Amino acid sequence: MRKLCFGGSFNPIHHGHLLCGMAAAERLAFDRLVLIPSAIPPLKDLSADMASAADRFGMCKLATERVPGVEVSGVELERSTPSFTIDTARQLRQLGWGKVSWLIGADAVAELPRWHDLPALLREVDFVVMGRPGQTIDWQSLPAELRHLEQSFVTVPQIQISATEIRRRVRNNLPIDFLTPAPVCAYIHDRGLYRSAPTRF
Repeated sequence: MRKLCFGGSFNPIHHGHLLCGMAAAERLAFDRLVLIPSAIPPLKDLSADMASAADRFGMCKLATERVPGVEVSGVELERSTPSFTIDTARQLRQLGWGKVSWLIGADAVAELPRWHDLPALLREVDFVVMGRPGQTIDWQSLPAELRHLEQSFVTVPQIQISATEIRRRVRNNLPIDFLTPAPVCAYIHDRGLYRSAPTRF
């Protein structure tokens, strides 16, 4: 069974994540899309704006419980260290996976040089790049070792939903219906998530 990993903070998961991830998996003939919420996102500030790893994992589970072909993995929540993708890929290989395929947004491509142990990542992970609204990639301006990723670009629906906007709306007591699945809306409300303004350290 071919699986496409889709990692991220999912803070919170929303319809854009689901629709774009599922479209990429379908167009590249993957059997399943595997959401992997990060426990400790290496490149993001852990502030009041970041829900706990357990909450973000729970929201992913609620969002996908009736979605065929999509599963959620807690593999990164089992580690107390930063959620480096190379560590996750190696752990998946130990669990019996073959080559690990990993979906990223176009905005993440320029950030790849900051990812932990990039040379090993490029050897051990097959990256799939999906377009995002307002994001273009100047492939020739990228480091030479990243330019081959242009061959792994996949077009997905251009959906203008962001987790940042969802959090802003929650803080301002605005509805988030239709931006994220109804069980996630209820979870955010019941748990009182995202009510506080982010704290900058």
